[in-house]
Amino acid sequence: MTIIAFQKCQPQKNVIIQPMDQKLKILIIEDDESLRSELTTLLAGAGYCPIILDSFDDSVAKIIDFSADLILLDINMPKSDGRVLLKEIRKQSDVPIIMVTSRNSDIDEATSILYGADDFITKPYSPTVLLLRISNVLKRLKPQTYKVIFRGVCIDLKKGVMTFGEKKRFLTKNEMIILSYLLENQDRIVRREELMTELWNNDEYINDNALTVNISRLRTKLACLGLKDAIETRVGIGYILK
Repeated sequence: MTIIAFQKCQPQKNVIIQPMDQKLKILIIEDDESLRSELTTLLAGAGYCPIILDSFDDSVAKIIDFSADLILLDINMPKSDGRVLLKEIRKQSDVPIIMVTSRNSDIDEATSILYGADDFITKPYSPTVLLLRISNVLKRLKPQTYKVIFRGVCIDLKKGVMTFGEKKRFLTKNEMIILSYLLENQDRIVRREELMTELWNNDEYINDNALTVNISRLRTKLACLGLKDAIETRVGIGYILK
C-alpha cells in the first residue's frame, strides 16, 4: 500500500499547527516538502500537534528545544545521515523516535534500532499503519502511575506487589499487565482480545488458554487480600473490574 494523498496545507515553520489543547506533539524531520505537508494533515486529523523542522543547522539543539512527545525521523537527511542525528539525539533525550526511510534494508533497520530508535517504517507506507505504530510507541513508553489504591488494597505496579494491612501478594509480569489494563478500564467490559493485544504490545506472547490461567491466578491473589469478586467474567465477552 502507498501513502494516500491528503489535502494540502501550508503550516508555519517551527511552530505548533494545532491549538494548544492538543497535548501530544509530533516533530516531523523530513526534507521532502510535499511529504511533510501530507504528514502534517494526517497527524493533525488524528488529534496530534504536528511540528516541522525546517532548518537542519544545529538541528539537535532545535529538536531538544521542541520538547516533542515523539519524532518521525527520515533516514535520508540533506546534510547528514538520519541515523547519525538519531545517535546524537539519544545522547541528550529519550524522546520516542520512529525512523522513516525509502530504503528496504535489514541493515538500516538494525542500525536504527541499535542507535536507539523505538520503531522503523519503510516508504511507501499506509497512513493507518503509521498511526497505529505511533499509538503503540506512545502507549508503550507513556509514564505510568505506579501506585494505585483499589478498594483498600495498595497496588504497586512498578514492583509488582499488592498489600492490604500485613498481607502481601506478588504479581508476575503478565498479571501486572492484565491488572493495569483492567484498572485503566474499570467499570467497563474488557474483551479478551484487548488483553491479548495489550500483552502482545508489551512483548508478552501468550495464547488464549494462558490468558485464562493468568486471570485465574490474579483472581486468587486478589481474593487473598479480600477482593474475592473483583474480576467478574462476562461469558463470551471478557472481564470487568468492579
